[in-house]
Amino acid sequence: MELKNSTILITGGTSGIGLEFVKQLTEQGGTIIVTGRNLDKLNATKKQFPNVQIFQSDVSNPNDIEQLYQQVTKAFPDLNMVINNAGIMRNLFLVNTHLDIESITSEIDINLSGVIRMNHQFLPHLRTKKSAAIVNISSGLAFLPFPLSPVYSAAKSGIHAYSQVLRLQLKNTPVKVFEIAPPATATDLMDDFTDDLGSDGGPVMKVEKMVQVAINGLLKDKFEIKPGMSKALKLMGRIAPKFFLNFMDKTLEKGKLKNK
Repeated sequence: MELKNSTILITGGTSGIGLEFVKQLTEQGGTIIVTGRNLDKLNATKKQFPNVQIFQSDVSNPNDIEQLYQQVTKAFPDLNMVINNAGIMRNLFLVNTHLDIESITSEIDINLSGVIRMNHQFLPHLRTKKSAAIVNISSGLAFLPFPLSPVYSAAKSGIHAYSQVLRLQLKNTPVKVFEIAPPATATDLMDDFTDDLGSDGGPVMKVEKMVQVAINGLLKDKFEIKPGMSKALKLMGRIAPKFFLNFMDKTLEKGKLKNK
């Protein structure tokens, strides 16, 4: 996939993996459009990268997505790539009866439903382009769930399955479908999990390296990109999922004891 002359929309592009995509794709020479919920963070991103365009939008809100579509396609008719990066990750114990029933599925609303809605809204426009792409950010946890993140793991597993089928359904169109499955990556998203993981929680990949691997995969039309430990997680999820899930659970318990 050519990136130099592409017009690329990145959801959740104000921090972490999304912001690093902004940085490295700007260096590739593309036209970059950044969306996010927080206007202050959007303005900070614009200040850091003056050439990017910003739009305040929430992928969990269908009305926001529709408005975003109207604004972006009018201002940037050459838009030919959408990177669905916006996401949240929470530490949840499902036996906790005090969990808010209205927010328990927020990771589904943002990480899964938001991706499906964004693609559904922008797909008719992308199909008019000679070359276009949808890039869905899943996770290594799509292949082997993380005991502390049950809803997040479920959402990312859904992204993996959805991306596979979407790719099949679009095989005779100009739209390529990529899935990037990051491993544990050094971003703000991981802050709530550092203590729980402990020293045995496995390697954490630098965000700069993760995005570099992802971009190289896009350039080479590698449709399922698994940087770092994600390839191993997929293998573990295939050959012995129960063993490795129990191992991860014991590792977390060990980490908790160390942190007491």
